[in-house]
Amino acid sequence: MDDNSLREQLRTQLREQIAPAFCPEVPLARQREVLDQMGAGAQLPGDVTLEVNALAQVHAERLAPAGARDDQAILYLHGGGYVMGSCASHRALAANIARSTGITTHLPEYRLAPEHPYPAGLDDALAAYRALLDRGLAARRLAIVGDSAGGGLSLATLVRIRDEGLPMPGAAVLLSPLTDLTVSGESIHTRAAADPWIKSSTLTPFAELYRATVDAGDPRVSPLFADLHGLPPLLIHVGDDEILLDDSTRLASRARAAGVEVELEVWPRLWHVFHFFAPLLPEANAALAKVSAFLRAHLDRDAG
Repeated sequence: MDDNSLREQLRTQLREQIAPAFCPEVPLARQREVLDQMGAGAQLPGDVTLEVNALAQVHAERLAPAGARDDQAILYLHGGGYVMGSCASHRALAANIARSTGITTHLPEYRLAPEHPYPAGLDDALAAYRALLDRGLAARRLAIVGDSAGGGLSLATLVRIRDEGLPMPGAAVLLSPLTDLTVSGESIHTRAAADPWIKSSTLTPFAELYRATVDAGDPRVSPLFADLHGLPPLLIHVGDDEILLDDSTRLASRARAAGVEVELEVWPRLWHVFHFFAPLLPEANAALAKVSAFLRAHLDRDAG
């Protein structure tokens, strides 16, 4: 099967078999099960070692590739609309990133809404970052990486790190980040027919569960609208066929205007967090290679 045929087969499977499980009519408990099953069914790279390793009081997994340096780490914040996702759902993606980059990756299970609305998840992400610093890791040797809601949470964590006067990580990578809980991007409409996975009808209910009494436009939950000055270099990946395209393109514009070094890559004919399909999908493998090159360039820099 050629690459185009494989991509379209996966698109069809997403649209017909996966997407129907993620809609308001399906109980949240079932949606959580489906996402966990998607990730748990993927095989981990054979040269990545997994161990449970809590960060502060947050349950986490440590995914260490063979030959990883002990002075670098990735904090990976999983997606799932702030209401689902776990180590099970994102273990394979985090392990593939660890293997591609050669950097030990920590995957915390931050608290989820509606049981734990904002700021619980953000508090947990910040606590996990502090825990890595407390282990003696230099901030410039750390990276924060996240997908979807985890991408938005990564951005909000960076803002919180700055505001609390903590040292910034050396870089951050955002994969199809959800940055705007007001759901106001034009791509919500212009990409609706093309997106095989994410529907606007699911975004608002998830956002409401997470933000609770906080306004949807509050930059603490919609970091697109935050003051972005002083953030570390950002790599943003997004598919051209996803309704959250404008959450990335607007973020890139606002971050550059704030003086942040930004690399934005829009991947043609691809969907939300297509990286999830590595190593099967060639474009996902190519994207992870770019993530690796970006992090290697920034985390291997000398201080100053």
